[in-house]
Amino acid sequence: MTDVTSSKSARRPHHWRHDLIELAALFTAVVVADTIAKTIVKGPDGHYLLVFSAIALVATAAFHTWWARRHSHAPPAGPVGGHSPATRPAGAAPRAETREQPEEPGVPVETALWRMRTTVADTPGSLAALCTVLARMGVDILTLQTHPLADGTVDEFLLRAPADLSAHALARETAAAGGRDTWTERADAHDLVDTPTRVLGLATRTALDAAELPLALRQLLGRCTLHSVPAVSLTGRPTGEPAPVEGVLEETVMRLRDPDGGTLIVERPYLPFTPTEFARARALVELDARLGPRVPRSHDVLTLPEGNEITVRRADQRDLPAARAMHDRCSARTLGLRYHGPVGDADRYLDHLLSPRFGRTLAVQTTSGRLVALGHLLWDGDETEVALMVEDDWQRRGIGSELLGRLVAMAEEAGCASVYAVTQSSNTAMVAAMRALNLPLDYQIEEGTLVITARLASAPRPADRPEPQEQTRERQQEQRHEGVRRPGR
Repeated sequence: MTDVTSSKSARRPHHWRHDLIELAALFTAVVVADTIAKTIVKGPDGHYLLVFSAIALVATAAFHTWWARRHSHAPPAGPVGGHSPATRPAGAAPRAETREQPEEPGVPVETALWRMRTTVADTPGSLAALCTVLARMGVDILTLQTHPLADGTVDEFLLRAPADLSAHALARETAAAGGRDTWTERADAHDLVDTPTRVLGLATRTALDAAELPLALRQLLGRCTLHSVPAVSLTGRPTGEPAPVEGVLEETVMRLRDPDGGTLIVERPYLPFTPTEFARARALVELDARLGPRVPRSHDVLTLPEGNEITVRRADQRDLPAARAMHDRCSARTLGLRYHGPVGDADRYLDHLLSPRFGRTLAVQTTSGRLVALGHLLWDGDETEVALMVEDDWQRRGIGSELLGRLVAMAEEAGCASVYAVTQSSNTAMVAAMRALNLPLDYQIEEGTLVITARLASAPRPADRPEPQEQTRERQQEQRHEGVRRPGR
């Protein structure tokens, strides 16, 4: 990783000015010596003095040479980096040839961060050959993880490379060094955190909040789609999803046992999972199962314009009785705008919506403890949905806007790229609340159903990463026709 820099500093550029100065000094010394010799020879003992001066000059030169060799600070004569020709990997270029045009000192070089994963043969020297090729291209290896497989080793790198180096060139040179199934992706400063530190941070977040498990799995495994399939549907019928077999890993699909009895399905079509990733993900799920239900108990007391005080807090399945009582007080129109289906089925959705496995829920309660509003931030595969319901007697007081703003802030904190709301085109209150966010909005109307998507500026997707939104929309359309679209729409 530092071989290129060491090689560059070990070679000193040779300038013609140095030769000219040394030649002029030589001529000057000859002229001075000739003048002194002629002056001494004319004296009575000139010949003896000339011979004595020559002996003293030779002795002084010999002493200077011995002293210089004994106290030399020059670099060793061997190859840079301490590798002898015998230990240099086969086919590797000498260290001194890693840069044909050394850069001038003090001139900054524009670089870019890359994540690269490639599979190499599990033989001595295979990784060394790959690192030599990367050094030849001026690539610095910041971190390295190894994932042993049955037929090789998957090496995952975080690289700092010259900005003009393309992904195609990087993959081509990696293949020439023996790498196969190479995958590259642009990285950012967040990837500079080493893997043990990142895993411990994700475990801490999961321990504090059960709703963090899906987000922790996404951050651990990269760009992936996460589905939570319960063992029993909302109507009480088995979903037909078999329980995953422990220790069995498909290439691009990972199935984990949900602590609630269902199945967590993680999909990453562009990059197969490794056994190491599977072990890390299963450890997070086991941690969540051992800790049981948990939600941070934060309470924010707000005062409405008319002077009434309300409390906004996190909610979970322990609030199910109070949420059902709120349903009983809501009108059929309010329930219809929220759930877009039969009003009598509204209570079935609550246990699902209040589960931290599917997202986060905010509840608004009065000073007497009565629940009057619910706001949901729901993980929906690659996307995030926001949904609101305010009891009839408490509408038009700014409660919905307050909940929506807090939910969007939570989505930004979780690193979501966008949030969307599904409502009826006649629901002007929801449209006004989304517009009040002052975020870029996209509108899509289909058979009277309005989908409003707000793009969050704090978590943009890199331009070079494929955008999975179209595939998600197609999957949602298929689920609508199959009748398995997430309830509560």
